[in-house]
Amino acid sequence: MAKRPIVRVRGRGTPRYRAPSHRYLADWRYYFYSDKIYGFVKDIVHDPGRNPPMALIKLEDGREFYHVAPHGLKTGDVISINGEPKLGSILMLRDIPEGTKIYGLESFPGSGPRFARTSGSFAIILSKSDKTATILLPSGKIKELDLRCRASIGVPAGEGRHEKPFLKAGKKYHAMRARNRRWPMVSPTKMNAVDHPWGGTSKRPKYKLVHRTAPPGQKVGSVSPKRTGRKK
Repeated sequence: MAKRPIVRVRGRGTPRYRAPSHRYLADWRYYFYSDKIYGFVKDIVHDPGRNPPMALIKLEDGREFYHVAPHGLKTGDVISINGEPKLGSILMLRDIPEGTKIYGLESFPGSGPRFARTSGSFAIILSKSDKTATILLPSGKIKELDLRCRASIGVPAGEGRHEKPFLKAGKKYHAMRARNRRWPMVSPTKMNAVDHPWGGTSKRPKYKLVHRTAPPGQKVGSVSPKRTGRKK
């Protein structure tokens, strides 16, 4: 009997591909405050569930929460919510000057951080209108968002993580295991015939076109593409 491809097994939700969320440090969310409030960085710690480090923030009212630390933030620094546009502060888009680098951007007011979440990625505010702000996302896409959406000022720390090689396969294995990533990734044509539609030596694929109504075990490659080949 044929097996499901990796992309299909991953969406099934079995323990093999379930994220070990019990080992993650904390969720990254924005708490709503109508007034200006300050907090100081109590500590900066590592979170196995994400690439940038997390900063433990203690507010004036005694509440503590974890926040992705931007590059340059250190223990003892003061940040603000609905305050001045300084490094690490959380403000609405209407209060952030144009041209500022931001991260942890909301998709709609109250959604929580959705865009520019990984280390080294940031968005830029291009312009503002009466109700929306034009944002340049890390992908290069330009998007208009509500001025009430919140964001953090700065660039998430840990951008230089790509500069340090893993050196050993075991280091890479444990790093991927902590994030529940499938590793090593094997080419489909190198698999056995029971593991992938392109596996085995008797049927090498000549094309990657698949019809939209193909069953899940066969739907790999270009699914019902509008066009193929190099653009001329």
